[in-house]
Amino acid sequence: MPTTWRALVLCRPFALLALLLPLVAAADAGTARTESGLLKGTHAAGLIVYKGVPYAAAPVGDLRWRESQPVTPWTGIREANKFAPACTQKGVSMPGETPPDISEDCLYLNIWTPATKSTQRLPVLVWIHGGGYSNGSASMPLYWGDRLAHKGVIVVTIAYRLGPLGFLVHPQLTRESGHGASGNYGLLDQIAALHWIQRNIAAFGGDPHRVTIAGQSAGSMAVSILMASPRAKDLFQHAIGESGGLFEPFQMAPIYMLANAEQQGEKYSTSLGVASLADLRRLPADRLLEGSAAEIAHPILDGYVLPMSPYDAFAAGRQNDVPLLVGSNAEEARSLIDVSGVGAGTFAADLEHTLGPLPPAIIAAYPHATDAEARQARLDLERDLRFGWDMWAWARLQVRTGHSAVYYYTFTRKPPFPADSIYAGWGASHFAELWYVFDHLDPSTWPWSQTDRKLAEAMSDYWVNFVKSGNPNGSTVPPWRPLVGDNGPVQYLGDSITSGTLSDPGRLEVFDEVYSSLRH
Repeated sequence: MPTTWRALVLCRPFALLALLLPLVAAADAGTARTESGLLKGTHAAGLIVYKGVPYAAAPVGDLRWRESQPVTPWTGIREANKFAPACTQKGVSMPGETPPDISEDCLYLNIWTPATKSTQRLPVLVWIHGGGYSNGSASMPLYWGDRLAHKGVIVVTIAYRLGPLGFLVHPQLTRESGHGASGNYGLLDQIAALHWIQRNIAAFGGDPHRVTIAGQSAGSMAVSILMASPRAKDLFQHAIGESGGLFEPFQMAPIYMLANAEQQGEKYSTSLGVASLADLRRLPADRLLEGSAAEIAHPILDGYVLPMSPYDAFAAGRQNDVPLLVGSNAEEARSLIDVSGVGAGTFAADLEHTLGPLPPAIIAAYPHATDAEARQARLDLERDLRFGWDMWAWARLQVRTGHSAVYYYTFTRKPPFPADSIYAGWGASHFAELWYVFDHLDPSTWPWSQTDRKLAEAMSDYWVNFVKSGNPNGSTVPPWRPLVGDNGPVQYLGDSITSGTLSDPGRLEVFDEVYSSLRH
């Protein structure tokens, strides 16, 4: 099956001596003592915010394409009052986003804490941004942790290397690594950030034993990988995945295998006119975004960060077994593809041109007798192919082989996106739940209704409750029952909040059958 079948939207612990350092807040409120030195945050509406906190050394020069290394300690007080540049990238992770400042020196995180003293031991939410592993920013205003922090949790947003700087696989890198693998540097950054949080978050009033990792799109895929990675064991206690997972059979995407990815990396370096690793490390960072860079931005099965595919790890019960909150949106594809030219007569041919040959059973599961049906079928198929099946598989696997509860949702609310905006016609699309999860309606001056505000209050409460306890339930929200079987209960988050069964399991079961046949 062609590699185009499924288009992705796509640490070593530091010195033990650092664990013995006193991680306590300084006497001056708003100053925290980390293992590398003192940090001075800013007070904002009852919170203390630390921006641009280094969690690893700048991955530049000889550190390009190496595991994250410790931060060089500093003397005096470092001002943490300005966001660091995002990691080197082209474009933006989300339509309408203001392009961020970028730099190869980008391994920083941001902290919003309501703690007034370091002994509070508040639960911690760690946000991993999306962007197809090619772009995105830890400081995008939509991800700011102010509203969630006011509900009693510490919010940390982390940056990680992207594109070829984060995921290049190359035989020379494999040989020099010392563990027979290359690539996945962006994932190693995430693991390094989680180690940093384990060692330092107490200085900000956080509890290193109550850490929740969460992400959307590629960030959610990263959460699925971290749950499957032995290198992330014991670094988090709960996990949240929104519209992204990596559970398809790797047999249908050979680019996920180390040897194939090495060949791809060699072709990429050739496209840049260089052959040696030394020459690659000397190239300016922006040059690395040329050539076939877009084909490099994905994780691989490297035997180090990811010894086996997430599906196989979960199926064998070898995942990091923690409570899981996971789901997707009812109209994911509306923000991602244009179906205005889709018609009944060319439906199958158009699919083959875009995705490669599809099994007839999958095409048949999406009726397309009329042009209107074909347009809807194209949206539904894209939703299920890229998001719906992954989230369903992830949830079911955890129920079957794990011992921790799973809370499964479908987001159905259509935000009031203005007709003259880039978001027009999106509906309950990819990205749409983010305004509600972070309770960030007001920064966008759209005609939000009381229904929107109630949903944002409830969803942010659910997420915060889950961060606190591994259970989204609480006195302010409708009950949310954990998933117990293949088809429910599902929490529908929309105009109202209801509990029910999966709305259309038949189509997902078709994907299941096709994927199962590929695995055998």
